[in-house]
Amino acid sequence: MNFPAGRTAHRPTDKPAAPVEGLAKYQGGSEDPSDYRHRMIVNAAAFIIVAALIGTGLWLADTMATMRKNQDCVLSGRRGCTPVEVNRERW
Repeated sequence: MNFPAGRTAHRPTDKPAAPVEGLAKYQGGSEDPSDYRHRMIVNAAAFIIVAALIGTGLWLADTMATMRKNQDCVLSGRRGCTPVEVNRERW
């Protein structure tokens, strides 16, 4: 085969070079119990934070939807759009 200067044919028997060397240092075979406990505490804290963010997002979306509904009611010219709670003990 004729190849341009400086190029050779790729042979299937050629072994590719390892893309990353020394992955053994990233294997976690010998973990201390304190490392496991710390990781579980961090995971629990992360779960609580994510749950709080989701709850806050849902509360914010509900509040925005209620405000939009009330604003649409007022802008359409209707009265009594927002319910007013009256304490019956006063009367």
